[in-house]
Amino acid sequence: MLRDITLGQYFPGHSPVHRMDPRTKILLTIGYIVVLFIAEGVAAYAAVLVFLGTAMVVSRINPKVAMKGMKPLIFVIVVTAILNLFYTQGDELFSFWIFTITKQGLVTAIFMVVRIILLITGTFLLTYTTSPILLTDGIERLLTPLKRIKVPAHELAMMMTIALRFIPTLIEETDKIMSAQKARGADFESGNIFQRAKALVPLLVPLFISAFRRADELAVAMECRCYRGGEGRTRLRVLRFSRVDAYGAAAFVLLVAAVVLFDLFGIGVIS
Repeated sequence: MLRDITLGQYFPGHSPVHRMDPRTKILLTIGYIVVLFIAEGVAAYAAVLVFLGTAMVVSRINPKVAMKGMKPLIFVIVVTAILNLFYTQGDELFSFWIFTITKQGLVTAIFMVVRIILLITGTFLLTYTTSPILLTDGIERLLTPLKRIKVPAHELAMMMTIALRFIPTLIEETDKIMSAQKARGADFESGNIFQRAKALVPLLVPLFISAFRRADELAVAMECRCYRGGEGRTRLRVLRFSRVDAYGAAAFVLLVAAVVLFDLFGIGVIS
């Protein structure tokens, strides 16, 4: 299952989404999340789904990749659905022992699951189509106005991007450590959930040692390349907005208009 986690991975390509300015993609992702949380009815969610589906097609990212990255989060999605299903007040549909399923709870659970799936897929698309270097530059440029109040924009952008970039590396390292310990007789699959969690404790020490070693190697590599922060730093690629960014912004404006109209007039809203 660890190999199914695709957060932080970058898939090189030459699609229009890949060519978009990273600042545009970051802002569109933030706006997409906001729109997803204000959407209320079936029609509004359908509009969001069409927008996301179009972005996936244009980016030429295989949908199986996004679905593969969803596997490790199935437990969170199921728990969220159950909590909304049994703990939402409303018109009773079914009752068993201390559990009661209501119409409102069923609707809320379905919409919550759809929202989480759309949210995760949309945010994954940002890292799938944006290299770590461009992501760092985009975040730094967006945080540039904060430099006036002495906020270290470059350092914050670098730390966030490095943390995101090293997620797949640490996952791969964890998988290697687990395979090595399984070869020595360790068992991570039998027993209840508490026994499995206890069996994972021996992984922490070698994983932390590996993480600190990689951090030290990265620091040495940056020093050897005379890295001294963002001051005076030049860039191979200068960020510029292009026609592709305008098309993306226009599509997002249409999405916002559709969701607001659907919610305003109650189109597709289940009461």
